[in-house]
Amino acid sequence: MTAPSTYGLSSEARNLHWLLTNLVEEVPGIQSVAVVSSDGLLLLSSDPARTAESRRRKAAKGPRGSSADLATIVSGIGSLTIGAASLMEFGGVRHTMIAMDEGSLFVMSISDGSLLGVHGSAECDMSVVAYHMALFVGRAGHVLTPELRSELRKSLEAEPTGSTR
Repeated sequence: MTAPSTYGLSSEARNLHWLLTNLVEEVPGIQSVAVVSSDGLLLLSSDPARTAESRRRKAAKGPRGSSADLATIVSGIGSLTIGAASLMEFGGVRHTMIAMDEGSLFVMSISDGSLLGVHGSAECDMSVVAYHMALFVGRAGHVLTPELRSELRKSLEAEPTGSTR
């Protein structure tokens, strides 16, 4: 997976990009990753649909191969589980895992209400994915300020859709 362009970003934004790239490269079986704001906007992604390798293979499984689609799913699942937790009066939702025949979806809360979503293949080790997600959340949660969220959102909007990352 290629690293996203971080030219012109603050050191905090570059660090988050590095953490995301590290998560994807360190954990076998991860297919895509998205960080979504509390209001459902995509902030950061691995977006396998934009990599040259993915376009050559055209076989990337996932939510239509787009991190925007993954962000929509993660946001919906986050909202649903928060509502369920509220109805059950069990406190906040820390993480959600959905196991499917051919893959898994993991959603983990970040301290500011944002969500980390990971789509993994059927071969990925769920405990390893969960561990690395917890590391990401622990490292990213305290720096994901409103200013940084705004910067990340603007950087995604500024990217040309046909570029490789």
